[in-house]
Amino acid sequence: MTFQPLDVVVLTRDVPAQALKAGDLGAVVEVYAADALGVEFVTASGRTKALLTLRPSDLRAAGDNDLIAVRPAGSSTGR
Repeated sequence: MTFQPLDVVVLTRDVPAQALKAGDLGAVVEVYAADALGVEFVTASGRTKALLTLRPSDLRAAGDNDLIAVRPAGSSTGR
């Protein structure tokens, strides 16, 4: 799938180093190349949790049947 800036996306794999889990919602903020996207993940209060460069295969488009849930963001440092 081709993503564009501001597309809402869903992470399809865990990223333990950033305490992100498959199913977390993000937004494409930059398209660097066909296989590199800048994606921002934020907390419910709007603070940036992570800004990562990911491959399109790490993501899927958010759909009309997706339900948003809230979970503790955890810590990427394990604290």
